[in-house]
Parts: sequence; structure tokens; C-alpha cells
Amino acid sequence: MSALDAVAGRLARGETLSPEDAQAILATHDVVAVGMLADEARRQRHGARTTFVRVFETHVEAPAASLPARLSAGEFRIVGTPGNAAAALAAARAAAALAGPVPVTGYSLTDLARLAGSYPLLTELAEQLRAAGLRAVAGVPVDELPEPAAAVDAVRRGGLAVLRMTVQAMTDDRRTAIVLAARDLQDAVGGFRAFAPLPRTISPELPTTGYDDVKQVALARLLLRTIDSIQVDWDLYGPKLAQVALTMGADDVDGVAAVDPGALGTRRSPIEEITGNIRAAALDAVERDGLFEPRAQVTDSLRATSR
Repeated sequence: MSALDAVAGRLARGETLSPEDAQAILATHDVVAVGMLADEARRQRHGARTTFVRVFETHVEAPAASLPARLSAGEFRIVGTPGNAAAALAAARAAAALAGPVPVTGYSLTDLARLAGSYPLLTELAEQLRAAGLRAVAGVPVDELPEPAAAVDAVRRGGLAVLRMTVQAMTDDRRTAIVLAARDLQDAVGGFRAFAPLPRTISPELPTTGYDDVKQVALARLLLRTIDSIQVDWDLYGPKLAQVALTMGADDVDGVAAVDPGALGTRRSPIEEITGNIRAAALDAVERDGLFEPRAQVTDSLRATSR
């Protein structure tokens, strides 16, 4: 019996995979077999349902003053690193003024913890951001925070949702450790809806390959039994890798463009491209908002605001 066969047997019995199992998954060259295991785990949880979110990004240092034409967003996300708490609050107010019913998310929990300096002050900052219109922290980089459970607890006590774990950077020797860190954090505090297992930044000297990336997605799905969704970023990793990842355990697509330039016609719009890619993978596309809720109830309101 191969190491991968042993992993398959443990999955069939509903057992939690070990770090040694994770290493076996990463070590195998049989990416098809790994993908089949992860896809089965995904379909047991979600069937063919595949969610995606259209994100309108506004930078903390240059908040959008008005809505662009042809905008349809399920999430307003503040990006960039705030220099101080005042800048973070000002950007949240500006985004909330434009977003209407659409949830406003923003900031890395790492940056907010740095700004606050202590957990009591982090709770206070979260309360201020919530009052300014922020609904959720955009991401929790599990590879950066020294005490992630305490930081998550602090911002939740301040009224902000914390729903998504991310990875800022990753080396080959940390692939298993990062996924296990996500599992430990979910076990410690709960409440996460998604984990995005691919790094936000990639070293030019040591770039990842598509082969490695889809195995990392599969590893995340197989190890993280208590996290609902495994996410891939449409804008960061591109439509082709995102589509393959949906057959390797991912079930949620982040970062779909919210603005349609209109230059290529309706059939090449962002919404047609994402839904077409999902359908081509024999899956069912369901649009959500930034709080992981179905988006139907916010679409008309935002379109009315952007006219």
C-alpha cells in the first residue's frame, strides 16, 4: 500500500490527517490522485456549488471619491497598509459612504495589531472601525501573527467579523506548517468561513509552479475538515489556475473584478467570465458578498447607487 493509499483510507474513515500524511500528499507526483481525493472532499461538503465574490478595491492612502461606471460589487475592500489609526478610520468612513448596503472589509489583522500595540487597544480600534462602517477584517495571515488567536479574539470583541485566513508568503519547507497553523487557529477560536492557502506575495527568486499551487489547494481541503471553504484568488493567480483549483478542492473564488470596462462586450464581462469558467468545470456558480452571504439582496441597491 502506498502512502497516498493510506491517506485515502484515513479520509474514508473520517480520520484527521497527520503532518506525515500532509508530507505524503506534497511528496507524491500523482497530482491526479491527490486532486480526486480533494475534489471528493469538496463535493461531500458543497456538491457542485461554487461561490465567488466581486470585489471593488479602494486604497487606504487614496480612498475612492466616487463610484466608477459599470460597477457591481459584493464587497468593498480597503487595501494597503494604514500608516496610523486615523488613516484607517478615514478610509473606512469613505468606503462606507460609497458602499451603501455592500459590506466594507479591510486591512490585514497583522497591520491592525501593529497599529494598536496591545490587545485591549486592538479591541478599542476594532470598535472605532466598526463605528466608521467597517464590517470585517479582510484577512488573517496565519504565517505572520505570533499570537493569532488572541488577536482574532480582540477584534471580534470589538465588533468586527473575522472570516478569512490568508497566507502572506510561503517557502517549500513551510507548506505543511502553514496549513496546520490554519487548522490550529480554527480549532482555537472557530468562526472562519474560508482559508486561502496560496501566498499573497511570491518571491521572484523562488516562484511557485502551477503544479505546486494546486497541490497546496488540495492539501488545504484534505487537512482542514472544520473550515467550510478553500479559496483561490482570481485576480492574483489568474482564471486558468483558479479554474483548475476548483477541481482540486477549492470551492470559492475571491477577487473577481467589480468594474466592467465594457471594451470587450457583454460576453467578456467579469461576471460572464467567472460564471463561464465555473460552468466549464461542471460546477454551479453562486455569487456571494463580503460576509459570505448570497448576494441577490444587494445587487439592485448597489446598481441604483452607481447610476
